[in-house]
Amino acid sequence: MERSMGREGPPPSILSKAFDLLNAFNAQERVMTLNELTSASGLPKSTVHRLLARLVELGAIEQHRSGYKIGLTMFRLGSMPPAVGMRDRAVPYLAALHRFTGQTVHFAVLRGFEVVYLEKLPSEHSASVLSGIGARLPASCTAVGKALLAHEAPEDLPDLLPCPLPRLTPSSIRDADELFAELTEVRTSGLAHEYEEAQPGLACIGAPIVVNEYAVAAVSASYRTNAPLPKGAESMLRQTAAAIASSVRSSLESGRQHWFPREM
Repeated sequence: MERSMGREGPPPSILSKAFDLLNAFNAQERVMTLNELTSASGLPKSTVHRLLARLVELGAIEQHRSGYKIGLTMFRLGSMPPAVGMRDRAVPYLAALHRFTGQTVHFAVLRGFEVVYLEKLPSEHSASVLSGIGARLPASCTAVGKALLAHEAPEDLPDLLPCPLPRLTPSSIRDADELFAELTEVRTSGLAHEYEEAQPGLACIGAPIVVNEYAVAAVSASYRTNAPLPKGAESMLRQTAAAIASSVRSSLESGRQHWFPREM
């Protein structure tokens, strides 16, 4: 049965089916067989077979032994969004934070009510598998998400929040008023915290990257709940966010205003 059956609206187009197939790939299964793609996409096997043939012709997917993998054409397209240019600017500062904390460092942006992870520098001590590059998580369950939500216009937040709030663990915030109160604290302190709200045994602290009074992204450091971050980590996180903001700001001044049309 196709994934889209039961939804309201017109039947899925061939384009939407192609995206269903492309989205079946993930960081844990970089090479997948026909049967695995059929199962993961929810599409009929015959449809998957036809789509694979065409996507291979286009270079969007490549054959790899007995399976398939995302093609370099998709890699080229994926490197084009303005947010990737911002990510490139951030990497040196993320690396410094990673060395200082010895923990997993994330760089993410807000899309709707989800955060999208653009960079992840993992720690050998980290067990997190949810926050890989390109992964999406509910903003209310993450430190980067709270840091970004806190800088949205307060009057826009009620329309942005889903009802009920998504829950990844028993510790995830489910009450909107509780979330609003926490976001007020984040605006005051400049730091967002998350404790086992995205994954049991893990916690995270995040800071917004503010450019032209708009939080364009956020940076965070995650850690095991039984091994806190080193002394000075919060200060280093603030410095990292400020340094990235300064670098991005200089890019805008050098003619890259199209990166963030919202604040121009």
